[in-house]
Amino acid sequence: MALRFRNIDVTPQDPVSEWGVEGISTAIERGYLPHWRRITRAVRADPDGPVAADLEEALSIVDPDSGAAMLLGQVLADVRRGPEARVARLVRQAVLRSGLSAKEFAAHVGTSPSRLSTYMSGKVVPSAALLLEIQDAGERLSANTRLAAGARAVPV
Repeated sequence: MALRFRNIDVTPQDPVSEWGVEGISTAIERGYLPHWRRITRAVRADPDGPVAADLEEALSIVDPDSGAAMLLGQVLADVRRGPEARVARLVRQAVLRSGLSAKEFAAHVGTSPSRLSTYMSGKVVPSAALLLEIQDAGERLSANTRLAAGARAVPV
């Protein structure tokens, strides 16, 4: 089912910059991943611009517990905090994907749990080489977990 706007003179096919608060809130509540991606791209392009301001207002009036609202709120917060926050999110995602505890993950990538914690919080940014290792480890460990789960699910 396609997203439709009511009571406004734009369509979901128009640029996000023309949607306004009503269009963005409708997309949050009844839209799908392609709509949320368009909003995200517009906000990333100009974190303090009109689309970001409209998103901020829309987030204040929609259900804050919806997945789309939480995701778009995180996007807005990340782009406004800068690249350090985005790197911290990448590190947190890698640890979560791995299925390991933070302590186990830190040992796996060759750092201390306290240093990994500073990367996850954004207080310290890892080197580019270590960030790549963290992302690769998250992917590799995630794939190993899926393979192991699949092997257990095969009937004997």
